[in-house]
Amino acid sequence: MYTGHCLCGDISFEYDGPLGPVALCHCSQCRRAHGSAFSASAPVQKVRFRFISGEDRITEFESRPGKFRGFCSCCGSQLYSRVDAIPGILRLRVGWVNEPLGKGPARHVFVGSKSDWFEITDELPQFEKTERTNDPH
Repeated sequence: MYTGHCLCGDISFEYDGPLGPVALCHCSQCRRAHGSAFSASAPVQKVRFRFISGEDRITEFESRPGKFRGFCSCCGSQLYSRVDAIPGILRLRVGWVNEPLGKGPARHVFVGSKSDWFEITDELPQFEKTERTNDPH
C-alpha cells in the first residue's frame, strides 16, 4: 500500500497496486510545471488508486489536447497526469508518495528537449521522446 499527500496536506491518497517504471521526464512542460530539470512519475492503475481527502481541491490543466495535469489548487503540488487515450492509467508524481518506492528510476524521456543546465550522468536508458508504458508492474 502506498499513501501520500500534497504539500499543504489537503489532498491525500492511497494506492494498493504496483508502481510501474519510474520515468524522469525532461520535456519543457514538465520542467515548467515542476520548476526543475525533470519530473519523476510512475504509471498506476486508476482502479486501485483512491483519494482519501481533498479530491475537490484538485484542479486539472489540459497541457495538450487530451492530456491533463492534476495539481492541488491550494499549494500547487503536482499530483498526476492522465491521458484520455489511456483511461485506466494515471502517471503519479512519485514525489508525493510517503513510503519508500523500493526502486529507482528506469529511464530518462524527452531528453531531446532537456535543459542545457542539467547533465545526465547516470547509465539509465535515454529516449528522445517517450517509451509508452501503460502497464504498472
